[in-house]
Amino acid sequence: MNKPSLRDLKKEATAHALADAAFELAVERGLDGFVVDDVVQRAGYSRRTFANYFSCKEEAVATAVIPYSSNQQHEAERLLENLPENTSLLDALYQLMKLQFLEGLLLKMREVVSLSNTHPTLEPYILSVFRGLQNSAMETLNGLSHGRYPNGYTHLLVGAVYGAMLPVIDGTLNVLLPGDTVTDEQDATTFEEYLETTFRYLRNGF
Repeated sequence: MNKPSLRDLKKEATAHALADAAFELAVERGLDGFVVDDVVQRAGYSRRTFANYFSCKEEAVATAVIPYSSNQQHEAERLLENLPENTSLLDALYQLMKLQFLEGLLLKMREVVSLSNTHPTLEPYILSVFRGLQNSAMETLNGLSHGRYPNGYTHLLVGAVYGAMLPVIDGTLNVLLPGDTVTDEQDATTFEEYLETTFRYLRNGF
């Protein structure tokens, strides 16, 4: 992977600042409680700059769940370098999932999905972000496969694992995210436990 230039890093920082401002306003006021002018004022940029990165405030809000890509790229590179040569794609994906689904991302995704329940215009942008995470994992696994697996294997693997994440993010399953308060409810499991269970099923069968 090529090291990002200073120009690329600045562009990424600008997009990140605008997205974070939009997310904060959405949480504070609801999606109908602010406009793009509020976003650029909080982030300290112009409306024209906003238009260079996002088509609307919904896209900016959804994009806020993604951490700095250059930071994650660096972490992914280090992860790949430290994996044993004979590591299976399933084990590599397990490590990538722990890298991608950090505490902040999970909590932000659940917040954005909650907002989408009353503002369906957010949904296509949330799906786009989620798809981007899938594609990133797919590219990494394809780079590790070296022809050891049949065509379509990585698609099946990534599809199964990321599909298992959706009910966690939308709150369908009683899974406690990092930072959630533990309650007396039965059948609650932590995200780490849920992730372990998902991969145990994939390794050993259902």
